[in-house]
Amino acid sequence: MQHCDVLLAVGARFDDRVIGNPAHFAREQRRIIHIDVDPSSISKRVKVDVPIVGDVKNVLDDCCLVETVQGKNDAAALNAWWTQIELWRSKDCLKYNRNGSIIKPQYVWKNSGSDQGRCLRHLDVVSTRCGRHSITSSTSAPLDQFRRSRHHGGRPAVCDGRATRVPRCAVACITGESSIQMCIQELSTCKQYRIPVKVITLNTATWAWCGSGRILLRQPLRRVLHESLPDFVKLAEAYGHVGMRIDKPEDVEAALKEASRRAEERLVFMDFQTDQTENVFPMVEGGKGLSEMILAEEL
Repeated sequence: MQHCDVLLAVGARFDDRVIGNPAHFAREQRRIIHIDVDPSSISKRVKVDVPIVGDVKNVLDDCCLVETVQGKNDAAALNAWWTQIELWRSKDCLKYNRNGSIIKPQYVWKNSGSDQGRCLRHLDVVSTRCGRHSITSSTSAPLDQFRRSRHHGGRPAVCDGRATRVPRCAVACITGESSIQMCIQELSTCKQYRIPVKVITLNTATWAWCGSGRILLRQPLRRVLHESLPDFVKLAEAYGHVGMRIDKPEDVEAALKEASRRAEERLVFMDFQTDQTENVFPMVEGGKGLSEMILAEEL
């Protein structure tokens, strides 16, 4: 995105989580086309060259009517671009320790994806809440694994959608030990309407997302943010669901297989005890730009 010739932004807000530092984002010269139904959102943080105000569906339908102009490719420029892409591809920006005795959050996805067992390949919809687990699932899960993915949607959205909109869909909610407690009462809703959602909790017991930046910068935390947590297995069972606690990497695949087996039967609450110190990569520090991101292999 930082090095493209033309950037087509469809309903994007260009907020700090997307572009980082606006001044850094504006360094590269390119044409920006911005489509949004709200004119006040256009050129609000990033100056655009072609503003288009309108409903996204109508605008994109009109764009499909534009004829493609055939032209000659610049072979030298194209080769240089592919060389740059291959350089980026050569970096292992998502690497993590695969041989430890503690469950890494990425390992849960590698077991549920195409790499090992395809345990949760049947899922149609995956929704996450805000936190480290959200970033981990979006970067570690194979892109072809789920047909629909909604980030920061939360479990109430999963419950409502599963029950009323797509009643035959296989749905999972990815959450953390803190996020789940903001809407834990929805376990009652799932019981009442017999909604067999799969809840995958990546439990660190530390508010990991809040402290990850300081750990990354090797700044000691003045106070470790340990939480007083309930026994999620007993809590899930108290609501009438299946509760599972997974402590070791070697038990991850079996737990996912069991949840997969109960796809249309019961809500399954999986409490994965994951590494408290694992960071999320790639990461952009506050005030930095996209091309200044820190990759896992650079530490």
